[in-house]
Amino acid sequence: MKEKQGMQIRTAGGIRYEFTRKKVKNINLRVRTDGTVAVSAPRCVPAERADAFVSARAAWITAARMRAKERRAEDERPYLASPEQALAIFTGISERIFPLFADVLHGQRPAIRVSRMKTRWGVCTPAKRQLTFSLRLAEKPREAIEYVVLHEYAHFVHADHSPAFWAVVARYMPDYAERRKLLSR
Repeated sequence: MKEKQGMQIRTAGGIRYEFTRKKVKNINLRVRTDGTVAVSAPRCVPAERADAFVSARAAWITAARMRAKERRAEDERPYLASPEQALAIFTGISERIFPLFADVLHGQRPAIRVSRMKTRWGVCTPAKRQLTFSLRLAEKPREAIEYVVLHEYAHFVHADHSPAFWAVVARYMPDYAERRKLLSR
């Protein structure tokens, strides 16, 4: 067992992990993007209890590590569309969806941007009247792209993901749930 600044390297259930005692209420488990595992626990929790916690979640940790590895591979994969090609795709779809939200936006089209986002398909920034889409989104089926563009436009009406927000999405795209599933392919 190696120790650095209050952190211990431990192994439980075949899982090697970093254990740290902190001022927290619960035992917390995190699988980082590089696949390493970190556990933090209240100062009063014995290390053996953290070991049991990790052992009980070994299957979940293994699956999370596999997902992290797949995400890293996806992040390293070359983009199939250039930012200019993606912008053209998003702008074309936006032109068809904008009229549905023109009143809310007082007739002013939002700026469309493309970014190499890793954790989101799109972002709406109402204060800047701006929509930003992931470059990877351009690789998805058109139906999925249309869903994301409409989803982001709906944030001009409701900034959150409340039932009222989803009602706006469903009003204009009743099959949004099926389209959303296309994003995970």
